[in-house]
Amino acid sequence: MASPWITTPITADLLRGALELERTEHGVLPHRLPARARAQCTDPQLAMVESQPSGVRLVFRTRATAVALDALRTKRTYVGAPPRPDGLYDLVVDGRPTARGSVPDGNTLTIDMTTGTAEHRPGPPGTVTFTDLPEGLKTIEIWLPHNETTELVALRTDAPVEPAPDPGRRVWLHHGSSISHGSDAASPTGIWPAHAASLAGVELINLGLGGSALLDPFVARAIRDTPADLISLKIGINLVNHDVMRLRAFTPAVHGFLDTIRDGHPTVPLLVVSPILCPIHEDTPGPSAPDLTGLAEGRLRFRPMGDPEDLTPGRLTLRVIRDELKAIVAQRTPEDPGLHYLDGLTLYGEQDAATLPLPDDLHPDAETHHLIGERFANRVFTAEGAFAP
Repeated sequence: MASPWITTPITADLLRGALELERTEHGVLPHRLPARARAQCTDPQLAMVESQPSGVRLVFRTRATAVALDALRTKRTYVGAPPRPDGLYDLVVDGRPTARGSVPDGNTLTIDMTTGTAEHRPGPPGTVTFTDLPEGLKTIEIWLPHNETTELVALRTDAPVEPAPDPGRRVWLHHGSSISHGSDAASPTGIWPAHAASLAGVELINLGLGGSALLDPFVARAIRDTPADLISLKIGINLVNHDVMRLRAFTPAVHGFLDTIRDGHPTVPLLVVSPILCPIHEDTPGPSAPDLTGLAEGRLRFRPMGDPEDLTPGRLTLRVIRDELKAIVAQRTPEDPGLHYLDGLTLYGEQDAATLPLPDDLHPDAETHHLIGERFANRVFTAEGAFAP
């Protein structure tokens, strides 16, 4: 008896949100930074997070009522901690969230936070299957796990598929830290940029890179070279919690980052977003470090290692960064009317922290992602916002 499955090669025209596809021995690996950018930084943290397909989704048209995706995941575990939840795949049919699943098996990356070492253990691909889909021609989106490196092996359906036509929507490219990457969001469509994009009716390219929003020139060049109608940059928290620079370096670095983007996008609306509230770094410089005392019970918190009494000139705190970003945008806007500023405290501030505290003192939870996405859409994509229709 013939198999009911039709296998379709996974090619770039079936994917949105990735900047590059790498062919592997198993299939294809979506990257959120191009090879030229990846070659300029050997940081394993960056290599891990840019290969986690936050905001990346398969999009196609089909009459299929059953869809199976074979994938090889790389799941992170931490020495001394309970197992992390499996990465999730969100199925969206004609714009409506429809189902959710995960892929078993796969590779395991075991990280020891006390030593900074990691061990990679290979495993086999697995399959996520969605059945009982509506009859008739429809657009299907499979949003890939925002927090698991995912090699795509095969797309199998019970009817032919074709690339979905260009929806004609504006493309929004967003860059930020782990908060934009997804941190503790519930699922890939639950990360705040994805929620905001859904509310605003735009196509998302998410360059939220956990722990890696550091004003790297190669990221600016990647943004410069990527077609986009709208661009936003959320700058600040990683510069503080990595303690990578002082104010003297920060200000020219922001200008240079903006200059590079403007080389490729001279008139595109460009929004600079300052940090949301993070009480441990509002007035305390970095770095910060994980507090592992509750790790065995599944509790991880971050604590500042800097001294709030340290008045060394130019030490960066979130309050210093907000003031400087606002001043930089004000300085540039007379010659760049498409440049805008948004205070991150309007997305999550002191009143919010009282009712929705950051669980680990650094990252928002799933409910707060929803709140930030909703507020961003309401402030930025409406008639008075930087990305007005």
